[in-house]
Amino acid sequence: MRWTLKPKPDPLKVEALKNALQVDHIVATLLVQRGIEDFDTAKTFFRPSFNDLHNPYLMKDMDKAVARIEKAIAQGENIMVYGDYDVDGTTSVALMSTYLKTRTDTVATYIPDRYDEGYGVSYQGIDFAHDNDFTLIVALDCGIKAIEKVAYAKTKGIDFIICDHHRPGDEIPDAVAVLDPKRKDCDYPFKELCGCGVGFKLITALAENQGQTAEDLTEYLDLVATAIGADIVPIVEENRALAYLGLKVINSTPRPGMKAIINQVKKQILTITDVVFTIAPRINAAGRMKHGNYAVRLLSETDFALAETYASEIEEYNSDRKETDKKITKEALAQIEDNNEQEGFTTVVYHESWHKGVIGIVASRLIETYYRPTLVFTKSGDKLAASARSVKGFDVYNALEACSEHIEQFGGHKYAAGLTLKPENYEAFKAKFESVVKERIDPKLLTEELSIDLDIELGEINDKLMRILKQFAPFGPNNMSPTFMTQHLKDTGWGKCVGEDDKHIRLTVTQSFNDKIVCIGFGLGDKIGLIKSKRPFSAAYAIDENHWNGNVSLQLKLKDIKA
Repeated sequence: MRWTLKPKPDPLKVEALKNALQVDHIVATLLVQRGIEDFDTAKTFFRPSFNDLHNPYLMKDMDKAVARIEKAIAQGENIMVYGDYDVDGTTSVALMSTYLKTRTDTVATYIPDRYDEGYGVSYQGIDFAHDNDFTLIVALDCGIKAIEKVAYAKTKGIDFIICDHHRPGDEIPDAVAVLDPKRKDCDYPFKELCGCGVGFKLITALAENQGQTAEDLTEYLDLVATAIGADIVPIVEENRALAYLGLKVINSTPRPGMKAIINQVKKQILTITDVVFTIAPRINAAGRMKHGNYAVRLLSETDFALAETYASEIEEYNSDRKETDKKITKEALAQIEDNNEQEGFTTVVYHESWHKGVIGIVASRLIETYYRPTLVFTKSGDKLAASARSVKGFDVYNALEACSEHIEQFGGHKYAAGLTLKPENYEAFKAKFESVVKERIDPKLLTEELSIDLDIELGEINDKLMRILKQFAPFGPNNMSPTFMTQHLKDTGWGKCVGEDDKHIRLTVTQSFNDKIVCIGFGLGDKIGLIKSKRPFSAAYAIDENHWNGNVSLQLKLKDIKA
């Protein structure tokens, strides 16, 4: 890992904030690093509330979207709520459909089949809407590039409202309303909402029409928080407030479907990390292994007994998903080695039989071994489909845009995207993608960065610091859990490897005779030689709590150590 220490912020600002908040220099420094420089900003950071949410009507086309939905409700039109098959899409559909059903009986949901229809708005979905007399489609977490499909729907007498958060192309679909804070002509103050977040802004605007406020929609925030975590959007500003408030719902009054998943996890208090690694994969497994409809059904269910049954089904899909992605990752790694493709600036692999539902996960797994922009392809009908994942600091979406002459369709974000192309274009695309990345990437980005907030002494770690650090949560992009570094550490002599195949290390470190603390280093078993050498070393870590037999003690969760 490439260790980088964040620049020290202005000491005058740190001192001023330290005095204003009556905190120590560690806390004040971490806050100033995050752009929090005065009492009021700190209050908003530590105590997010509904007051931090922006007026939904600041989003371009919001008035048009509300007017069209109100007209549909008043005239009894059939409304289709359409969304993608991932967590953001299925939570968006559950949110919008359950809200609209409080206002009208003529609402149905539609999730495209990952294999038959692919990502986003499909002609098949529009034909289904036409055949079943739907005159309005509300598309969530997709649609911003569906120019031809929205035009096609118009010929069928079907209106579109698009709620998306992906980057628009040069042209915006000719829909009744296009809600996307990333539109160049949209002045909405916060650009990083997820799809479910945009959906929540729409139901907030609809509720305001009924004399309600965002606070009256609290019950929907478990869905929004789950989408924010799963879609890896920055957890700052409005997203921070939505995630914070949504986690409260998850931990107090979750909807039946969410409660059924939580009961499987058997954890009392869930953090955003738990949402990302336990709730989200289960919701995602439905669309990956079976159909996204199963996730919407679970998240919309009001009867807890039924929700438990649906959650059990989804748990089976999740088990299948785990086995499948493990098998394909092994095959992909073997393919890289067999073809002697360990060098280079990219990883691009393909096999026609790989399961389309897990290739995104496999791409992320490959980055753990070969840290570079990665694409995993499989056969999808008469085309090849791929999931792309990137390394920190490199925009894979822009790189794909530079290869667009070889691509049929693509979309996504800076760090994750999807694409399709014709089989005959695969080799040309692969060569062009390698060439584009080689030309654009800073070579240092091909070594994983470990970003360290602060260099501190072991003696500065205490219960009070931990209590305040916990209030920095929810953590996520742009507000990561603080990483610290301490130098001149020594093992007290009891360091050892633990776990299966001695993959992990456990030790007690000291910096002076007075200060000792237990450390656990997952995946750092190969560092045992350095520990046993008795030489001083530096450690990068997060401060953590160890819960054991009813006792709570501080420990360091090691991220890396070096001489």
